[in-house]
Amino acid sequence: MNGFVQQANEIGGLGMVKAIMSAFDPSSVPVYAALADEFAVFDRWFASCPTSTQPNRLFVHSATAHGLSSNIRRHLVPGLPQKTIFDSIHDDGLSFGIYYQNIPAVLFYRSLRRLKYVNKFHSYKHAFKEHARSGTLPNYAVIEQHFFDTKGSPANDDHPSHDVSEGQKFIKEIYETLRASPQWNESALIITYDEHGGFYDHVPTPVEGVPSPDGIVGPAPFYFKFDRLGVRVPAILVSPWVQKGTVIHKPDGPTPTSEFEHSSIPATMKKLFNLTSDHLTKRDAWAGTFEKYFTIRNTPRTDCPEKLPEVKKTLRPFEPKEEVTLSEFQKEMMVLASQLYGVHPRRHLDEMVDRMSVGEASRYANEAVEVFLKNGRRKIQRLRQLRESNSKK
Repeated sequence: MNGFVQQANEIGGLGMVKAIMSAFDPSSVPVYAALADEFAVFDRWFASCPTSTQPNRLFVHSATAHGLSSNIRRHLVPGLPQKTIFDSIHDDGLSFGIYYQNIPAVLFYRSLRRLKYVNKFHSYKHAFKEHARSGTLPNYAVIEQHFFDTKGSPANDDHPSHDVSEGQKFIKEIYETLRASPQWNESALIITYDEHGGFYDHVPTPVEGVPSPDGIVGPAPFYFKFDRLGVRVPAILVSPWVQKGTVIHKPDGPTPTSEFEHSSIPATMKKLFNLTSDHLTKRDAWAGTFEKYFTIRNTPRTDCPEKLPEVKKTLRPFEPKEEVTLSEFQKEMMVLASQLYGVHPRRHLDEMVDRMSVGEASRYANEAVEVFLKNGRRKIQRLRQLRESNSKK
């Protein structure tokens, strides 16, 4: 593996070179260090494609990027049309839930914008702990990060230049909430990253025997066929059914070239829940699955820590800067927010997001999600009243 330093130097000079060749000491990320010791770490989990954030995020729940090989706004605006694991779970009568903080990135899937899924979205702050405490968490839950770095609510998504210690606090809170839940003994938590962020890794990316998910080819000039994986990313598996100190290497199959990658999540959910629908694409049919690590033991562990180490130090020497302009990723989230609001013509999108500050974007995202969900619930109420009225006639 090479080219990391050359690219970093071209983009940001020696400062970026130093950054991409560095790593955190375990004492700086005590929550991850503890989870790695207590549960399982994958040492061959790869990004699904050698591209940017959104294409890889799309693979997590749909095993394809539907031809999106970069974060192209005009494709993100209407939403991506592919079937998702949420649809498969719902079709089999099982439950799912999205716990969001600012804005749910899963709404880049067009199907998740359907009226029938409106009540699947919950405020992380107001609902996650309550659902866990009452034992009412859904079969499949997605917990979204806070993407905008504000003084009252710092970002916890580990994107540069956000404080990674906030991400550690976030994972600690999720784990301890699950650990105290009556559903703990039937729970599993998977933690991973969409892509490697440019940081160096020595393990070569798999380029042979990786199937195109659906035959869709990316746009010019690269015409990427989605037939290779991206760079390795961290992945941790947490469950009372997982043996302490497990390191998960290459999967056993289903093919000789199979690897763990983001499509392994829907592939594993299909097996765990015995879903009746077909695989989403050729990619999740090929990806390695990890359900066997829940069957090594006959009973759940009773020695899992109730608390994880405290996060005592900040990993950034300055406070959140609400007045700065948005990163490219944050601009993409504003494109989504504008569609949820439903008030900004597409021709005005670029102008709108380019002039926004982080503080403004955070407020806008919160308002957009509130409007979207409120409007959806009003429509559901009207339909219910209409049905009741018709039944009385």
